[in-house]
Amino acid sequence: MSSEFTFAIKRIAFDEHYQPSGNTRITTNFANLARGADRQNNLRNTLRMINNRFNALANWDNPEANRYSVELDIVSVEMKVAAGSLEHQLPLIEILKTAVIDHRTGERIDGMVGNNFSSYVRDYDFSIVLPAHHQAQSALPVPEDFGVLHGKLFKSFVESEAYRAHFHKAPVICLSVSSTKTYHRTDNHHPVLGVEYRQDEYSLTDDYFREMGLTVRYFMPPGSVAPLAFYFSGDLLGDYTALELISTISTMDTFQKIYRPEIYNANSAAAASYQPSLRHEDYSLTRIVYDREERSRLATEQGRFAEEHFIKPYGPVLQQWAANYAR
Repeated sequence: MSSEFTFAIKRIAFDEHYQPSGNTRITTNFANLARGADRQNNLRNTLRMINNRFNALANWDNPEANRYSVELDIVSVEMKVAAGSLEHQLPLIEILKTAVIDHRTGERIDGMVGNNFSSYVRDYDFSIVLPAHHQAQSALPVPEDFGVLHGKLFKSFVESEAYRAHFHKAPVICLSVSSTKTYHRTDNHHPVLGVEYRQDEYSLTDDYFREMGLTVRYFMPPGSVAPLAFYFSGDLLGDYTALELISTISTMDTFQKIYRPEIYNANSAAAASYQPSLRHEDYSLTRIVYDREERSRLATEQGRFAEEHFIKPYGPVLQQWAANYAR
């Protein structure tokens, strides 16, 4: 079997009518919000929060704070072996693509690709490989090759013809900061991204994303109460417009308020020296229902699914491909 991989991209609108497709990763945060009796209210309120946050940040020539709205597409990436499709086609990666609607001019402005990030192989690494490594009581904190295959798969996707056909700029992933690290406020301040934070030691997630070819900077945008982690290649401050950056901030700040209210919907802002904590009790809840416990449980189940239907049956192909892929 050939060890060459190709990628196929599918897009579905994330709006108040969104229904998770049958092959959507069920741990994906979008699918979690779009289930149950409150699904439509969840979606409607989430989109309202994103739009309000966007207009609060894009406040120039916007006196009534309603000039813009954000449209979101869920981008599912399937990987195929050159000899044919995988027996079980997996949405290998899921990211978000934003677009900005200017209601004053009628213009639809291209936004950021990336934003949220989910991956079957990442579930496998963190939910299957890492616990087994810890159970073996290895002296190393993580396996020697931890994240290498996933990183090469991601870089191959970003370098692919499929990516270039759909997107014109490199992705930016925006995630929560780590609750195991302490972040220190700097004097650097960006008009859109806000005040920059730094820490003395990278987190496991930071290292994992470094294998994907992405570096990280931490900024607390105006009106936010905790810094966000921005993973990118190239120049985060120079490669993207203000509206592109705001589309990511408004989307991911909203999602983090829902997913991690202890950190991102806290009732006081991060101090100059700041360690995030999910045990923090002084915070407010949104009106959006999100089942965090279910997501953690399903991550393990889907890690096993990836192992059974992807890692084990295609192990030799993956090893051959990874060995030949230039880092």
